[in-house]
Amino acid sequence: MAGHNKWSKVKRQKAVTDARKGKVFSRLSRDITLAAKAGGGDPEANARLRTLLLKAREANMPADNIDRAVKKGTGELPGVTYEELTYEGYGPGGVAFVVQVTTDNKNRAASEIRSVFTKHGGNLAGSGAVMFQFLHCGQFLVARDAIAEDALMEIALEAGADDVLASDDGYELRCDVHAFDRVSQALEKAGVKTESAELAYVATTPVPVSPEQTEQIAALHDALDSLDDVQHVFSNEQSA
Repeated sequence: MAGHNKWSKVKRQKAVTDARKGKVFSRLSRDITLAAKAGGGDPEANARLRTLLLKAREANMPADNIDRAVKKGTGELPGVTYEELTYEGYGPGGVAFVVQVTTDNKNRAASEIRSVFTKHGGNLAGSGAVMFQFLHCGQFLVARDAIAEDALMEIALEAGADDVLASDDGYELRCDVHAFDRVSQALEKAGVKTESAELAYVATTPVPVSPEQTEQIAALHDALDSLDDVQHVFSNEQSA
């Protein structure tokens, strides 16, 4: 599969150690605050917030943390002002990267991301430099044992999904960003549990890389993921 293997990343996140739970909770809190700010604090009327609340509960995030994050977004509690930013860059072997950031200090975020790219044989690029190599879409991952392929395809396509891709790991659903809420609600109504549900940048122009470059790119991913401000990292490598 082109790009940093999404299934592998999901499996690593599920096996997160206690030492990293604080980082996971911090990311979820920021996402929840932004979702509540953009669409209100009622999860029934805010699909993005509803999806994030499910993620938070699956990660065993304390209920008080979730409640505070929602109230910061709705203005019921004071909180810092976050900005959502997207950075583009190149890694080893000319692999394209899209890095999504939520930060209260964009100068700090830019400096840290630039430093990580430089240390791992890459560099930041200007806006639009790599974005054309990705499709911005809704992406859902569903385990194979969660539902039969035909049933999943019927639910997804009726809700507005563009494609259902099967692999050994499971199913990947893709949809237009504007159809994300409809597909999310349809899956939830049908009782289909997702392993991941997000607005993603899916690689459309894969770049072949050697085994050595694959290891270097994985190290770059890990270094970017370790930054507090980084929420999501997407890339377009294709291992040999």
